[in-house]
Amino acid sequence: MISTRCVLSPSSCDTVLGLLKKTLEKSSSITIDSKHSVNRPPTPDEDDVADGFEKDKVTLREIINVKLVESGEKENLMELVRDRLVECGWKDEMRIACREHVKKKGRKDVTVDELIRVITPKGRASVPDSVKAELLNRIQNFIVSAAL
Repeated sequence: MISTRCVLSPSSCDTVLGLLKKTLEKSSSITIDSKHSVNRPPTPDEDDVADGFEKDKVTLREIINVKLVESGEKENLMELVRDRLVECGWKDEMRIACREHVKKKGRKDVTVDELIRVITPKGRASVPDSVKAELLNRIQNFIVSAAL
């Protein structure tokens, strides 16, 4: 199983976070709480617990997503995943699973929402590890190159 956690060393993660923080603070009014961790959810401050979480705090995931979108890399990654899933036959497997579910339940008795609810866990579980690893590697490379 491929881990989605940061595989950079702690000092590398700190460097990446620091550079991302500086870049974002220069380009916008976003501030980043240095207390947030790459590997676990943020620990709330006592003030946050009393007042509720502030809506304007940005997570590392959100920062990376913004940078991926701004650079156009997110679309490239989406295309890569689509291509790899077609190449390995995953898309055909999901199409067959959908048809089998519709056949079992009856065409008139199946909604799109139900089909999504039933097929999504199977689809996520059946994505090949090689596709996950390639995507993770590309994202890590993007993070490192964006920080330089």
